[in-house]
Amino acid sequence: MGIFDFIKGQLLEVIEWTDDSRDTISWRFPDDDKAIKNGAQLIVRESQVAQFVYLGEFGDTFGPGKHSLVTENIPVLTKLKSWKYGFESPFKVDIYFVNTRLFTGNKWGTSNPIMLRDKDFGIVRARSFGTYDFKVVDPKLFLKEVAGSDHNFRLDEFADTMRSRIVSIFSDALASSGVPVLDVATRYSELGEALLPLINPAVTAKYGLEITSFIVENVSVPPEVEEAIDKRSSMAAIGNLNDFVKYQMAKGFETPGGAGAAGMASELAVGFGIAQQMMQQGLAGGAPPTPPVQGGPAASSAAAVPTIDLLGVADVAKALGVSDADVLAVIEAGELKAKKIGSTYRVTRAALDSYLAS
Repeated sequence: MGIFDFIKGQLLEVIEWTDDSRDTISWRFPDDDKAIKNGAQLIVRESQVAQFVYLGEFGDTFGPGKHSLVTENIPVLTKLKSWKYGFESPFKVDIYFVNTRLFTGNKWGTSNPIMLRDKDFGIVRARSFGTYDFKVVDPKLFLKEVAGSDHNFRLDEFADTMRSRIVSIFSDALASSGVPVLDVATRYSELGEALLPLINPAVTAKYGLEITSFIVENVSVPPEVEEAIDKRSSMAAIGNLNDFVKYQMAKGFETPGGAGAAGMASELAVGFGIAQQMMQQGLAGGAPPTPPVQGGPAASSAAAVPTIDLLGVADVAKALGVSDADVLAVIEAGELKAKKIGSTYRVTRAALDSYLAS
């Protein structure tokens, strides 16, 4: 081997990256300590960008095509190396190929619950997960902030590096968007599209990436919130609760003594009517009751019986043949008069009779 063959073997004449892995984001060209020949050919394929780095500083960026590495084609690198009048000798530089195609189906998920302020449920803890698609739009910023000097930066490394960062940006965007929990849990596709304008500016400015599609596949809330959502859906399906209760009572009258809540409600309603008639007759024509002897057994018995018949929420629900939640809804709507004592409601027999008569 002659001296010229040896020198020629130490120079790079063609620089290219033929990638068939489909999961490599950036790749450093292995120069094997060889210098680049003046006039060498750089081949950059579609969905690729070649980034030159000289002594830790970013040089020229080359898009798809065939490029001759001469002074006129690498002005930034020429300036960094202080070649005032061009260069004729070989030179050394690091070359990174960055894949700019779309990477699809990347998974994301919240490891900890996101705290949301909701107008319906107050402070709510929510977990979510889904997928997103991305591509590199700023190779210099991506190499600086994400890939670094990695010789072969692959998609699995990116997932480990970026998952927490993507989730953090998503959490901030969701918390600041003010989207109600009821909408978050039922409108996943619209939610992802609505969050993209909030996520992309931060991702692009920090990491040189663009999120082209952000898909929310699931948002889970605590069991108590799910129960509240189910109750609200049930109430919406029932419609007017007052009419529903009356309908149940009417069905009960059709089958007196029948099994079920409707039959029991009708029997109780009939019993209340008979009791009212007996009380009215006793007060109108009957003799007044003999007052009990002071300190006698009758006095103690009278003291043990309350003068006002109070019913709890469970008693009213049993009488009407509905759930406790339905009774609370009627009370809070003001249709059934009640008095809150401590943490529970109490309903007088007269108030219940008035509600049944309305």
